[in-house]
Amino acid sequence: MSHLSDIEIAQRSTLTPITEIARESKISKDKIENYGKYKAKIDLDAIKPDYKDNKLVLVTAISPTSAGEGKTTTTVGLGDALRQLGKKAAIALREPSLGPVFGIKGGAAGGGYAQALPMEDLNLHFTGDFHAIGAANNLLAALLDNHIHQGNELQIDTRNIVWKRCVDMNDRQLRQIVNGLGKKVDGVPREDGFDITVASEVMAVLCLSDSLEDLKRRLKKMIVAYTVDNKPVTAGDLKAEGAMTVLLKEAMKPNLIQTIEGTPVFIHGGPFANIAHGCNSVLATKLAMSYHDYTITEAGFGSDLGAEKFFDIKCRTNNLNPDAVVLVATVRALKKHGGVANEDLNQENLAALEAGMPNLLRHIEVLTEVFKQNVIVAINRFPSDTEAELELIEKACNQNQVQFALSEVWQKGGKGGLDLAEKLIALCEQNSTLEFPYREEDSLKDKIINICKKIYHAGKVNFSKMAEGKLQQATDLGFSHFPVCMAKTQYSFSDDQNLLGAPENFEITVRDVRISAGAGFIVALTGDIMTMPGLPKKPAAENIDLDINGNVQGLM
Repeated sequence: MSHLSDIEIAQRSTLTPITEIARESKISKDKIENYGKYKAKIDLDAIKPDYKDNKLVLVTAISPTSAGEGKTTTTVGLGDALRQLGKKAAIALREPSLGPVFGIKGGAAGGGYAQALPMEDLNLHFTGDFHAIGAANNLLAALLDNHIHQGNELQIDTRNIVWKRCVDMNDRQLRQIVNGLGKKVDGVPREDGFDITVASEVMAVLCLSDSLEDLKRRLKKMIVAYTVDNKPVTAGDLKAEGAMTVLLKEAMKPNLIQTIEGTPVFIHGGPFANIAHGCNSVLATKLAMSYHDYTITEAGFGSDLGAEKFFDIKCRTNNLNPDAVVLVATVRALKKHGGVANEDLNQENLAALEAGMPNLLRHIEVLTEVFKQNVIVAINRFPSDTEAELELIEKACNQNQVQFALSEVWQKGGKGGLDLAEKLIALCEQNSTLEFPYREEDSLKDKIINICKKIYHAGKVNFSKMAEGKLQQATDLGFSHFPVCMAKTQYSFSDDQNLLGAPENFEITVRDVRISAGAGFIVALTGDIMTMPGLPKKPAAENIDLDINGNVQGLM
């Protein structure tokens, strides 16, 4: 077993020129725009009309621990394994946010010998997409405040502004601020705040748009504030959509990189899954499907969050029908759900594993019973896992008529995912017809209740007075047909991150609602979920450095 760190493995890997990766995928040379030797952007008109003829596989997970369960690692390794079996496969992923990179979770390029490369570039700025999204977001904020300063012709209520500035960093100090202080020429003083860039509606809009024209149309619809008589004010009212589209013109093109083994990776966009919809762009998925028999994509966190939004928002609005779902689990996480403390997770504990098993079974139920998907459970194997623990999980899967495979791609690359890949190929040949937990014509409140009861198993759903009012407002504005985007802790099926396992009949409270008119969904905020995270006591940034040879060190 390798004792090298992820970044050491990545830095010792030999990359293929990205033009060669694109050539092997049969992407026309005139559709490729190189960003150095190993990164490229692909023109939007490279998407083929018959992309739906090929297989689409979603990778999701059980309720994760704070370190994550290796979903991206499994996704990357599975793509490599499919290629080792002679299949033409590609991977579609989100871009990492600098917030988690410098915070607690680290990067999002996979791990071990199942990584997307160049991992330093991917985790640090990449091709500048997030900066473009932040610039477009903040241009709109500047135009909004300038309009108010210049006479406020639209009669904007400065106490009812819903558009925030953003920065791609975890910075709790910016959650609530007062700006416009100073002299009269310095602006109109008001309370304000920042979101992290991945929570910006501009990010969601970019990820759900299918063309530059669609992007501009969606940007124009975004609500930034309300007038003194409570009428919505949009980016279009501020004449901002054209300039914003110009800033996003290059960012709209999906990015192409590769795995350690040379599998193509289409990576584009990065909305958080516990705040936004948690999926890479529609364009990147369609592009990968256009040139490959199998496209492996992922959705953030567990099936209750990322997968639910992948199905209810991304698939529903793009008529996508996945062929199979890989549900990633770890022995460690299941023991955590069984009550084991973090420091004891490496010790064999069959009783705790048994006690935590309902979490896995609940996620299986969500995928097979609610969404009617073909599912295989992939155990991301850790060195501390014992044979008895692995056999216990396999037995539970067999009892529930769900296939099971070990994933050892962190240690072995694609070779460690061959069994998973072979079983997945067979699973993709079975019929799959996606179903949803609610109908488009249901009321917004009923959509939220259906998600909370059918997927989370809540006994009661409470709505604050503020949430009730905003749901009515969204309905009055003609948005009742929108899907719902739940903002909820990723660590539990409930809105309480400490309620582990598979809780039943708990109460969940929707405390606030946001209308994302451009993205085309309604965000329902639960618990203490925040749209601007903070750094931990010991941030990952403390371990990141540059050596005397210019090599990045300490990036996970």
